[in-house]
Amino acid sequence: MPTFDTVCEANLAEVKNAVDNTAKEIGTRFDFKGTPAAIEIKEKEITLIGDADFQLSQIEDILRNKLTKRGVDVRFLDRGDVQKIGGDKVKQVIKVRNGIETEVSKKLQRLIKDSKLKVQASIQGDAVRVSGVKRDDLQAAMALIRKDIADLPLSFTNFRD
Repeated sequence: MPTFDTVCEANLAEVKNAVDNTAKEIGTRFDFKGTPAAIEIKEKEITLIGDADFQLSQIEDILRNKLTKRGVDVRFLDRGDVQKIGGDKVKQVIKVRNGIETEVSKKLQRLIKDSKLKVQASIQGDAVRVSGVKRDDLQAAMALIRKDIADLPLSFTNFRD
């Protein structure tokens, strides 16, 4: 029975490279000289440090440009609140999404069930597996998912005949 998995996974190697390139650009730009502006990544969390909100937004803009150049969708980034740290510094934590949350999985499952396509969807951890008899039905399900769930960077893997 043909199947495919719907997943939400960022290429973490490319994200790390984009963060490294952003840090390099921060070190060379004149408007960041003598400021505590910095960016670092640990696991799936990117931390931005700067003088003010404006500087954080500049760093984030550089990061978004670097991610786009590396082919990573910026919808993977989940911005946190700006926090004040010692002195006049502020920091912001940006999480890199990995995996589909439970409520989105249930929404996907309901969407496929209500579409009247001859496919079944099942939640497999942080992925949704869609199976059907015909490949054409699976491709129609992919098109439906792409059209209705536009706010998440979903991709389709593990396509089997």
